[in-house]
Amino acid sequence: MQLKDKLLAQRIYLFLGALFITSLVVSNLIFQKFFYWYPVDIEIFGSKLFEISVGILPYPITFLITDLISEIYGKKRANDVVVAGIFASLFSVGIILVADYVPALEKSPLNDNTFNNVFSKTIVAVGSSMFAYLFAQFIDIKIYHFWKNLTKGKHLWLRNNFSTWLSQFVDTLSIITLLCYFKVLPWSSFQGLLISGFLFKVLVAFLDTPFLYLGVYLFRKRFKLSVNEEINLA
Repeated sequence: MQLKDKLLAQRIYLFLGALFITSLVVSNLIFQKFFYWYPVDIEIFGSKLFEISVGILPYPITFLITDLISEIYGKKRANDVVVAGIFASLFSVGIILVADYVPALEKSPLNDNTFNNVFSKTIVAVGSSMFAYLFAQFIDIKIYHFWKNLTKGKHLWLRNNFSTWLSQFVDTLSIITLLCYFKVLPWSSFQGLLISGFLFKVLVAFLDTPFLYLGVYLFRKRFKLSVNEEINLA
C-alpha cells in the first residue's frame, strides 16, 4: 500500500474511533429519558414493547463500527477502539463528578439539585455499562472473527448478525440487571425492558447490515482489498 493510501486509512480509522467513542459516551449521558416506539401495540410483562431508553439509540452504532473495523482493520484495531471507549467513558465520569461538586450560582440556569438529578445517576450508569460494554464488545469481536475465519471472509451478513445478536443480549441483560440492582430502575420493569431492549437491538442489527456491506464495499474498492484482506496500519 502506498504511503498516501495508508495515511488515508489511518484518518478514516481515527474518525470511526471518534464516532464510536461519541456514541458510547452520549448513550451513558442521556439514558434516563425513556420513550415508547410503537410499531405494534403489545405489552410484555407489564411493559409496552419497545418502551426503551433513548440511551439505546446511539448504542447499536458502536457495534456496527466495531464490526466494520474488525472487517477492514482487523481484531487488534477493533479491540483498541473498545479500550479507548472505556477510557473516554471513565474520563467523562470524572468530569461529571467535578462539575457536580462545584456549587452553582443562584442565577445559574441549572441549580445543584437539578444538575444532580440529571447527571448523578450517570455515574452508576457508566459504572454498570462498563462491565456490560467491555464483556459484550469483546464477545462481539471474538465471535465476528470466528465466523470470518470459518467462512474465509465470505457471508458478511452471517457474522455481522450472529456476533451482534449474542453480544447485544449479554449487554442488555448485564446493564438492566446492574441498573435494577443499584435501584436506578425498578425490578418490576426488568423483564419488559430486557425483552424490549434486546429485540430493538436485534432489529437495528438487521437493518444496519446493508450499511456494513456498503462500508466494506467502499473500503475494498478504494484500497483495492480482496475478500478477507485487512489493512495493516503498522
